Amino acid sequence: MTASYVVDPLIFIIDTLLSLYILAVLLRFLLQWCGAEFYNPISQFLVKVTHPPLKLLRRFVPSIGKIDTSSLVLLLGLQMLSDFSILILKGVTLNIGALTLLSITQLISLLINVFIFAVFARALLSWLDPGRFRATASILFSLTTPLLDTCRKFIPELGGVDLSPMAALLLLQLSKMVILPPLHELANLIA
Repeated sequence: MTASYVVDPLIFIIDTLLSLYILAVLLRFLLQWCGAEFYNPISQFLVKVTHPPLKLLRRFVPSIGKIDTSSLVLLLGLQMLSDFSILILKGVTLNIGALTLLSITQLISLLINVFIFAVFARALLSWLDPGRFRATASILFSLTTPLLDTCRKFIPELGGVDLSPMAALLLLQLSKMVILPPLHELANLIA
């Protein structure tokens, strides 16, 4: 047996658990920022799961207007912990600057992926009966409405067909292609 026999499952567990928690914190931040319904069951779940560390952080990190900076600090800290743990297990070391930039890059990628998934799910849900998925539909509408409304300003309605989800998906994918590679290159230079 090789060392990867033990290391690979450990990396998988660390990556999976921390990634799920990072996603929960990010969703809580986004739903709070866009003013989603607080009493929605999904919102309540995210609040209960993420409340303990945020309660502690809010003592030291104040919010700036509508932005919950304690959530952002927690996101960055958790992502850095995940990246550091995985890199150490792989035998790779990075300086703090490269690790921070790598973590920020991964959080931006996750943010864009969340919006891509949300826009795609909202488009699919519009073809189904949204009443059956009220809790999910409410969250998706709250999360995607600002983005889709911005796209609707530039795209005319064509015979009752809303092309704003397609435009939003194209813009989100383009932003991944434009924003992430330079950040990866910069992280490599710093490392």
